[in-house]
Amino acid sequence: MTNLHKATLGGGCFWCIDAAFRQVNGVVKVRSGYCGGHIEQPTYQQICQGDTGHAEVVEILFDPQVINYKQLLEMFFTLHDPTQLNRQGNDVGTQYRSVIFYHDEQQHHQAKDEIASQQTAHPEPIVTEVSAACPFYSAESYHQDYYTNNPNQGYCSILIAPKLAKFKTQFSHLLKE
Repeated sequence: MTNLHKATLGGGCFWCIDAAFRQVNGVVKVRSGYCGGHIEQPTYQQICQGDTGHAEVVEILFDPQVINYKQLLEMFFTLHDPTQLNRQGNDVGTQYRSVIFYHDEQQHHQAKDEIASQQTAHPEPIVTEVSAACPFYSAESYHQDYYTNNPNQGYCSILIAPKLAKFKTQFSHLLKE
């Protein structure tokens, strides 16, 4: 497990992205948090005001011998609408933007290539930001694995559960048993 790689992705509320990637074979750890802003150690309350510059993201540690970065990106693009600028559905603000924070030049190129590939499936332009990784700040403990701990909460049952059902069907061959 010494050769783990890191992916940092944001696509709306981090609860959904977190819940999906926890199910992927080869994903060792998932943390919800904040990235891309201009203050240190932001709180959820601060980023919700929309003026810190942070996005809600997940940091994924994965074993590239089991799952590769391209596969993670393919999954990421099925979990949100990358054509919505600074929002996902009713979640509005720059903190909900579609973003890929790359950790090396290979990830940078793969992210750009995946966006070009995904564009053919979208009639509107993809607005996913691609930026170099910056400091990641872990979200408060109650945000970690939120869906598993709160499956009957309204947002989870109405918005996340259907996305996860589709995700499980589409990527069943890559999920933990």
